[in-house]
Amino acid sequence: MPETAPVCVLGAGSWGTALAILLARNGNRTLLWGRDPERMAQMQACRSNEKYLPGIVFPEPLKVVSDLDVTLKQCQDILIVVPSHSFVETLIKIKPLLLDNARIAWATKGLEPHTGALLSTTVERELGSAIPLAILSGPTFAKELANNLPTACTFASNNTDFQNSFIQRLHNPRFRIYKSDDMIGVQLGGAVKNIIAVGAGMGDGLGFGSNSRTALITRGLAEITRLGRALGADPHTLYGLSGLGDLLLTSTDDQSRNRRFGLALGKGKSIEEAESDIGQVVEAVRNTKEVQDLAKRLGIEMPIVDAIYQVLYQKLSPEDAARMLLTRALTDETH
Repeated sequence: MPETAPVCVLGAGSWGTALAILLARNGNRTLLWGRDPERMAQMQACRSNEKYLPGIVFPEPLKVVSDLDVTLKQCQDILIVVPSHSFVETLIKIKPLLLDNARIAWATKGLEPHTGALLSTTVERELGSAIPLAILSGPTFAKELANNLPTACTFASNNTDFQNSFIQRLHNPRFRIYKSDDMIGVQLGGAVKNIIAVGAGMGDGLGFGSNSRTALITRGLAEITRLGRALGADPHTLYGLSGLGDLLLTSTDDQSRNRRFGLALGKGKSIEEAESDIGQVVEAVRNTKEVQDLAKRLGIEMPIVDAIYQVLYQKLSPEDAARMLLTRALTDETH
C-alpha cells in the first residue's frame, strides 16, 4: 500500500522523471521538482517530459513543481536524482527547508566531485549523521522503467524502518526491490561501472569484438571489487544487481550514454565531439578523475580506470590505451 504523505523527487531529468512515474504509478502522491520553473510548468501542463521521455504520459498522482520551499514542507521522504556534480549543491539548497523527520534516499550514481567521497559521506557531512539514508541502484535504463518493463534493483539503507516503508513505495510486480545494508558496496558499483562502460565502448569502436569486451568487463569488475574491499564494502554486493548487474547493462547496451561516449572515442571522435553527440551528462568524464584519485590515495591498482583516465585527461589515444593494458606485466588472475 502506498504511503499517504507525498514523496518528493528532486531532479527532472530522464532518471528522476522515470522514478517519479514509477512512484505515482504505484499510487503514491509524487512531487517532481526541477530547477527550471518554465520547463516544470510546461511539463505539468502537457503531462509528460518530452525532452527526455517523449510520449510517456504522467500518472494522475504525479505533480511537477518548481517551488522547493513549498514542496519540502509537504514531504518526509525525499529521493534525490540529480547528476553527481550537482549533488552537494542540492544538499546545501534543501538543508534549511527539510522537515525535522526528513528521510533522504538517492538514485544518483557517482562520487563527490573534488573529494572523491562516497555520497553517503557527503550527506552525513552536510545534513548530519542522524538522518535516515538510503541508496537505490541497479540495472535500469530510464526509458524502460518509464515504459513499465520489468527489472530489479537494490535498496540499501542505514535505517530499517525507512528501508521497509520506501520499498513499499517502489515495489510492484514489474519492479522488484532487494534489501541491503551495504551502502558502501551499492554506491560503489554505480559510481565505477560508468568508467568501465566507456572502456567497453572504446573497444567496440575500435572493432575489437566480443572477446575483448567480455574480458574488459570481467577485469573491470575485479577492479571495482578491489576498491570496494579497501573501502569496507562486502564483495558479494559487487557481484549483485548494483555491481555486476549495472556493469553488464551499461557496458553492453547502446542506451548507455557512457558506452556510446566510448564508442565515439573509439571511432576517432574527440572528447568534445563525443559529448556533443550524446547531448546529456556523461557521468564517467567526471567520475574517472575522482575514482583515479581515490585509488591512488588508497594504493589500489586499477589499470583499466587508469587507462581511461589517460585517454580523457592526458590525450592518450584509445589504441594506445588498449596496447598499454594488453602489454602489462603478466600476473595471476586476482580480484
